[in-house]
Amino acid sequence: MKSLPASALVLVDGYNVIGAWHELKETRDRHGLEMARDELIEVLVNYASHNTYKTKIVFDAQYQKTPSHEEDYTQLLSVCYTAFSETADTYIERTCANFRRTYTIPNRIIVVTSDQAQRHTVVGYGAEWMSSLKLQTAVLAANRKSRYHHKTRQSKRGRHLLNSLDPKTQQMLRQLRHGL
Repeated sequence: MKSLPASALVLVDGYNVIGAWHELKETRDRHGLEMARDELIEVLVNYASHNTYKTKIVFDAQYQKTPSHEEDYTQLLSVCYTAFSETADTYIERTCANFRRTYTIPNRIIVVTSDQAQRHTVVGYGAEWMSSLKLQTAVLAANRKSRYHHKTRQSKRGRHLLNSLDPKTQQMLRQLRHGL
């Protein structure tokens, strides 16, 4: 399957979003931070794919003695764990500052955070800003649209096996059924 070029680069301040979304906060409090991270990643895999956004979730490793590393989950979603002593804010600001030099396509960058100081900084670099709660609303809307599209496609085809076959095969089966 040929992939479409990403229409935007979305940088998500991961812990900011976890702290802003009620469901993710509950998961964090009940099952730990790792489970909340996994839930966020799963939700954003679908969102990135639906919108063809190259999405990077950035998590602080500020208090961990680990080097920076990045994990690709899909062609459109990756997760970056910052290096020791580097915050997600610092990583996001540096990416925004270098964006015009580094990326030719996509030519849009969207930063997701509810941190107002961060918002003003990234907008100053020419990035678009989206609050964590607005992202949640956008994710829910994309999920509804995707479910509707899937349901519509299924109802058009019907539930019969014949409807899932290509037209040439359908015609051959009709001929066999009528003894032609």
